[in-house]
Amino acid sequence: MSSPDIQAMRHAVLRFLGSLDAERTAAASAVFDSSERTQWSYLPGPRPGLPLVEMTSAQQELALALLDIGCGVTGARTARGVVELERVRRRLMTGVDEIDGDRYWFRVFGDPAGEGPWAWRVNGHHLAVHVTVVGDSIAVTPSFLGAEPAMVLTGPDKGLRLLVDEEELGRALLADLAPRQRSVAITAEVAPDDVLTRNDPAADLAVIPRGLAYADMQKSSKDLLERLVRRYFDRAPAWYGETCWRDALDAGLDKVTFAWAGSDQRGQGHYYCVAAPTFLLEYDNTQDDANHIHSVWRDLRNDWGEDLLARHYADHH
Repeated sequence: MSSPDIQAMRHAVLRFLGSLDAERTAAASAVFDSSERTQWSYLPGPRPGLPLVEMTSAQQELALALLDIGCGVTGARTARGVVELERVRRRLMTGVDEIDGDRYWFRVFGDPAGEGPWAWRVNGHHLAVHVTVVGDSIAVTPSFLGAEPAMVLTGPDKGLRLLVDEEELGRALLADLAPRQRSVAITAEVAPDDVLTRNDPAADLAVIPRGLAYADMQKSSKDLLERLVRRYFDRAPAWYGETCWRDALDAGLDKVTFAWAGSDQRGQGHYYCVAAPTFLLEYDNTQDDANHIHSVWRDLRNDWGEDLLARHYADHH
């Protein structure tokens, strides 16, 4: 997708890299064709790259400014919320306020100042942002955001809640369905313990339940499904989300399906997915008494910029 923000993103990456010393530059950099580029995780634990905790405050500001550009206004607000919620989680677990404990790894693949493809990512617990740049076009998936706890139940941050629309729009859509539609949409009485595509490099639609088609919904349900889809597309720059929405319209919304598994009662495990010709959305809230959300947006054609790269290599070879 042709990006009006590509130069701003390139400058942001170069400013970030230019702020690093040799040791930090080595940690933050990798060749573009590294197999590591499509290996990712949203679980706790170390990643290749340079973590926020090992940056100076000025470097952290440049890194987070890059995150803002890659996620757009709405997405950046949520992504930064994931980082803040992780601080809250650590305080709840340890009783210690770890001001400088942010363990989110930044990694740049390839040469942003060069002519070839390049990419950057931010990976850490419950946050995985991947941006691939090919010429004047970008791709922004896989895009994963999670929340633990989804709602803070104790302490000074009690009531803090993240990924609200992802949950509430899914619940509202299920509640809006007529009984016969609902029986088709609910595909299992027990929700899976995580998103079904996990952190696979390529999303496998064979594991995804199909549920109820958009074509078989009443207008109010269709409106809710559209709002839900666009909520996920808001995790990208506004122009990119609009382009994804136009692609979905061109592919035909009638082919989009909504499936729910598990209970519709709060505090009980639940899962939903939205499957379409061009994209896949998954949401799961089963752990910690259904107070622990995982959600992911996959582009079935262009995760990791695969379509962009295929055209690039065909044109240049």
